[in-house]
Amino acid sequence: MENKLNIAFVWHMHQPLYKDPITNEYTMPWVLFHGTKDYYDMVAILEAFPQVHQTFNLVPCLIEQINEYGSGKANDRYGNISKKPASELTREDKSFILQYFFQANWEHMIKPLARYQELLRKRGYAITGDEIPSVLRYFIEQDYLDIQVLFNLVWIDPSIRDGDAFLSALYAKGGGYTEGEKLKLLDKQVEIMGMILPKYREMQDKGIIEVTTTPYYHPIMPLLCDSFSAKEAMPHVALPRERFTHPEDAREQMRRGVALYKETFGRAPKGIWPSEGSVSMEVLPILAGEGIEWFATDEEILSNTLRRPVRRDSSGNCYDAFLYRPYAIETDAKTLSAVFRDHILSDLIGFDYAKMDAEHAADDMVRRLAHIHGMLENPEAHIVNIILDGENAWEHFRNDGRDFLAALYSKLSNHPKLRPVTVSEFLTRNKDRDTLNWIYPGSWISHNFKIWIGHAEDNAAWDYIQEVRSALVDYEESAKKSSDYKSKKKSIAAAWETLYAAEGSDWFWWYGDDHSSMLDEHFDYLFRRNIKKIYTLIEMEPPDSLEIPISTEIKGFHPPVAPQAYINPVIDGSVTNYFEWLAAGALERQFFGTAMHRELQGEGLIVAVAYGFSRDALFFRLDYLEELIPHETQWSFTINFLHPVPLRVNSVVKGKDAKAIVYGKVKDKWVTTDFRADIAADTVVEVGIDLLTLGAVKGGEIKLFISIDGADRGMERWPVKGFLIFDVPSEDFEQQNWIV
Repeated sequence: MENKLNIAFVWHMHQPLYKDPITNEYTMPWVLFHGTKDYYDMVAILEAFPQVHQTFNLVPCLIEQINEYGSGKANDRYGNISKKPASELTREDKSFILQYFFQANWEHMIKPLARYQELLRKRGYAITGDEIPSVLRYFIEQDYLDIQVLFNLVWIDPSIRDGDAFLSALYAKGGGYTEGEKLKLLDKQVEIMGMILPKYREMQDKGIIEVTTTPYYHPIMPLLCDSFSAKEAMPHVALPRERFTHPEDAREQMRRGVALYKETFGRAPKGIWPSEGSVSMEVLPILAGEGIEWFATDEEILSNTLRRPVRRDSSGNCYDAFLYRPYAIETDAKTLSAVFRDHILSDLIGFDYAKMDAEHAADDMVRRLAHIHGMLENPEAHIVNIILDGENAWEHFRNDGRDFLAALYSKLSNHPKLRPVTVSEFLTRNKDRDTLNWIYPGSWISHNFKIWIGHAEDNAAWDYIQEVRSALVDYEESAKKSSDYKSKKKSIAAAWETLYAAEGSDWFWWYGDDHSSMLDEHFDYLFRRNIKKIYTLIEMEPPDSLEIPISTEIKGFHPPVAPQAYINPVIDGSVTNYFEWLAAGALERQFFGTAMHRELQGEGLIVAVAYGFSRDALFFRLDYLEELIPHETQWSFTINFLHPVPLRVNSVVKGKDAKAIVYGKVKDKWVTTDFRADIAADTVVEVGIDLLTLGAVKGGEIKLFISIDGADRGMERWPVKGFLIFDVPSEDFEQQNWIV
């Protein structure tokens, strides 16, 4: 026996349901764009590496959307505006194009095309929707036509572009496009979308990949079964008004997902990555009842199930073999197998390797896997599960991640110690299982359900679902007793379908203060549209409350790390000594939710912001990304104070030169003031502002946000939305926070 360690890559392919349930228009283009850029290429690359077996988890509602795009029947708002001749664009169309047609990674997708970069610069790196109308006059008809083409073109995978004579020539042309070229490009998109699912079926039939599934609309099944399951990890969580206990919904979502899988791939699925890795004991019989043989979830679920930590060294290498064992758990007289995700290895691909040279990143992954092989007595009986999004990371890699994947796959092919496998291959070959008597209820994120329940916004959404579901049940029961039930069956079925869509996890992802995007309000709008549609289908007037957004646009956030003592830094642009900022508070760098939205902030310039107080002043320290030091390019930032008084500290930095001007608001206009802010720049940027200037009082609050224009590094906002709340030290601050 070779005694190789089994490596299972599980790529989770998922996008929300972007279709407006009332107009049937796709309101965002991400299924199309990830289809042309990621879904086909991610599986097609394995033709060159047939020994690298992998698992792909395709969410059913994603399959549904891919099918519609591949048939050319998708009604897509972005596509409709793209098709429109530039000469016929309305002012509203032009505003939409300038606001949304630069949603691509600036460094890797826009910058390589001089014309696209020029158009972005003309529009402005730092611009809001309200400011778009003021720049329309700078753009001519050819500009809009070029943007239409370039936006759609850069979202086609480089390997597909390079292999297609027309697309390759279009990319090389770079601008000056014609309407005919644009329409041919849009036809190519449909052609690529139609190739995706047949390619997955082909590769599965060849035995190179396994395809798995989820419940249809990607709901958090444990919460559908019982919302009280959230209390295991969060005993004090505030829950919706009524307890939600509808395992029948979870079962129906699962049944529908399996049915679409069989229709698409000609066989039954064996495995599942449950939505967001969410599991509970109540979910397992539902999986078993639909013929599922194994499920995967996160290492923290295993750790909490076994009541033992997953230990790692300082480099993140795990030295607990139990993480890499397969497990068995009994449910309704049927045994399910379970495998668990290595959190660190998965996140290295998702978040870290994009910053490294492709070969070095691949070497690092292989070295880590070989290290695991070396620590195991019997590697053959173990499986390392690397599970992550299969689409969202790649625009942050050079060449859309292909260089990294090709390097990694070539190193894994015929490796003497490592064997890439599908999960089912491993479980079929290795019958030995460790036993679990119970599974901890939670998800892959912090082993709980905090993202989807507990916040006031999340709970409001659950209340809407509960209320409309009850109304639907009552309507159906009443209809069954009436003579016109037959005429209502179609609308009742449509109402249930829409309800299942409303139960999807994606709406809740954007509610609360866990994640933010520039499109939070849009997701909120789509969720409420689904609820409204159900009421309409059951002949009821939607409640007026559904006209009010659930998502609160303005939110206050306390920083994750508060100051522990007074500080008195020297404002000189460098960390003078170790103790200067030791007791400071800290802000976390944030992106727009997922990689799907990160491109809107560019690559970034500032990696961390520290803040703290002396008795008389507030201080900030902005830290450059390490690879940018020294940073000589001019950039700017504004500290926007909202409370106690409205002030703006506008700062411009170029190398070691820095200046700051304080603006105040007079009759709704910003004017310069006589106030001053101290500023200095070198390896860091330091700013100091008197508390008297800010109108701050001891024990009070300061509310603010920081906006950064990093020039070619893109725009940043700390926090992404809403504002920060700083607690001004009280009189007894030092006694409360005394440290040695």
